[in-house]
Amino acid sequence: MANYAFIDGQNLHITIKKLGWEIDYKKLRIYLLRKYNIEKAFYFIGYRKENIDLYKNLEYKGYSVIFKETTRFPNGTVKGNCDAELVLHAVSQLNRYDKAVIIAGDGDYASLVKYLLRHKKLGKILVPDLNNYSFLIKKATQSQFACLVAGINQLKEKIKLERI
Repeated sequence: MANYAFIDGQNLHITIKKLGWEIDYKKLRIYLLRKYNIEKAFYFIGYRKENIDLYKNLEYKGYSVIFKETTRFPNGTVKGNCDAELVLHAVSQLNRYDKAVIIAGDGDYASLVKYLLRHKKLGKILVPDLNNYSFLIKKATQSQFACLVAGINQLKEKIKLERI
């Protein structure tokens, strides 16, 4: 059986952008395949029709894009919270993969982490920034922290988007 990745796209993108660089998603997909034998990489993201080229690009690079309807707030911000969809998808697909790799640093995933640990299905948690992520993730993995958690920010030289 192969491994699956479940990626909180907004969490990943925003955190890496705050660190001052961008991910080359093709390089990330290749890294996930080689390092963790990821057969399917599910990328959860809020849907906005003006981003259709981004979604097509992610699919072209090997991601299965899962959309969440977005909400526009009176102040103009747009939110597409994918946490529940990611958790539901990871649990509903449980019998289809050997190990899950979760890419997110949000504390809302702590219960999923605990669930996957109990079922011996958690392969790795790749937090966008190993220096700044939820205490709840740390707490959920405390007994096995060193072998379960790694940072996407530590992969900068391998997966950074190079501008020409």
